[in-house]
Amino acid sequence: MRPFLPALLLLIAGCASDPDLVIHNARVFTADPANECAEAVLIRGERIAVVGSNDDILAAAGANARLIDAEGRLVIPGLNDAHAHVSPSGPSTRVTWENPTADPPSALVLDSLRAAVARAPEGQWIDIPVSEAVLNNPQLRRDAVDAIAPDNPVALAAWSGHGIVYNSAALAALDVSDSVSDPLGGWFERDADGRLTGRVDEYAAYALLGRRTGAEDPAVLAGALVGYANMVSRWGVTSVQNMVTGIPPDALADVLTTLDAPIRYRFVPWPMSTPAGRDLAPWDVLRFSPGSGSFRDGGLITVSGIKYILDGTPIERLAAMRRPYADHPTGGTLNFSVDTLRAILTEALASRTQPLFHAVGDSTIATILRVMEEIAPDSAWPPLRLRIEHGDGLAPDLLTQARRLGIVVVQNPSHFTAVPEITSRLEPERRAGFMPMRSLIEADIPVAIGSDGPPNPFLNIMFAVMHPVNPAEALTLAQAVRAYTWGSAYAEFAEDERGTIEPGKLADLAVLSQNIFEIPLEQLPATEAVITIVAGHPVEW
Repeated sequence: MRPFLPALLLLIAGCASDPDLVIHNARVFTADPANECAEAVLIRGERIAVVGSNDDILAAAGANARLIDAEGRLVIPGLNDAHAHVSPSGPSTRVTWENPTADPPSALVLDSLRAAVARAPEGQWIDIPVSEAVLNNPQLRRDAVDAIAPDNPVALAAWSGHGIVYNSAALAALDVSDSVSDPLGGWFERDADGRLTGRVDEYAAYALLGRRTGAEDPAVLAGALVGYANMVSRWGVTSVQNMVTGIPPDALADVLTTLDAPIRYRFVPWPMSTPAGRDLAPWDVLRFSPGSGSFRDGGLITVSGIKYILDGTPIERLAAMRRPYADHPTGGTLNFSVDTLRAILTEALASRTQPLFHAVGDSTIATILRVMEEIAPDSAWPPLRLRIEHGDGLAPDLLTQARRLGIVVVQNPSHFTAVPEITSRLEPERRAGFMPMRSLIEADIPVAIGSDGPPNPFLNIMFAVMHPVNPAEALTLAQAVRAYTWGSAYAEFAEDERGTIEPGKLADLAVLSQNIFEIPLEQLPATEAVITIVAGHPVEW
């Protein structure tokens, strides 16, 4: 951080009651196609008043305006992470690999487990990320882990986020017995005698996440949310759309009544399921049901939408594909039946509640679009802005239909680094249309960007511009920034308030440490915000 910046922050903080703030001598990327570049911004209260040249802004400012000379730095709209998972996981001894998508052999996983047991406190959880090969190894199950770690709960979790192996101590800690029934959309693997092997998939696994965090003190939950907000605000992130993972609704309700985070949070309910079906009732505590509105309207905290995971990913071959995978006879699977999907969509349409569907495989996405058209006329769907999270299988032949139905796609560029896995799973002709981004924009389908992994937005922007899996689908840098700002705001019905730097919008913006439009791509992840402003106020670090 350059020497003048602390003084600037003191200037801003010291004049909090003054409504006028001017950032001038800047290079402003507005993300507004009608006026993409400017030199200065006038902020009055919590909103942007004027955007234009240095002379125009200085002339429009009040006599007591606070002036920030950006010294040529780049100013962009506040970044909006459209798909994050923020929740505490409790004390744990963790094993990490040099490459987060590494494919460690089972022997190395077990050897690392022995080392973790030696240093872990008695009874503490041990978490080890594993690959699909380890997850699918029938020899690496509950009994093998028990032989090394009989007293510590152990979770061998797939780095793709789909599939996990627990040992006996973990199952006991989570109150799971061999008599447990599979919930809708998930399953427990069993041996020939009906005993749990320890592998748990999809909604059976997601429901157990809440049991690890459900007992956390509300102060711990709040601390995790505030800590995350403080971290990402240093990159210029002003909004996070958090897919509520592992935080029980009643615990979340306790936290949200007093949460004082420095940035905007949208919490998206993610109902779990039981053997009898979907379980929406616990969300009533947040005044959420398929027929209600947001939790705290008008502030930095909202609760809205409803998320469902409809399939897995190609990594573990659970994404439902129209043709079998190139390296395996399976074509993946849908977590819910078409009848359940029809019920979800019917509820969403009747209640005007935005659905957010994790949908990766082309069969999954084709099924969504087909059922939408069966339920209601095309014109009924665009106001709902149904979101497809990831949308990797939104194939070229589905684009026109998706546009007609008003689909919004939220992509996660860090997923584009899974080159070996995608290359082995899909033939070249299928990869050509896989993980689309550029073709979505060309088809006039709104695109947003979320992290769903490493939270550094400039790392994700770099991957969006490189697109290692499918370079033909790479975005320009301007397209990537607009997707991370306006696109993400559109994805949460906030484009009239945020996402661009233009008069009348909320003053959410960031002054960056380097001009990302002028540096080599590999230098993007080193970018930081020297000032992050939310609703006209700087975030204090």
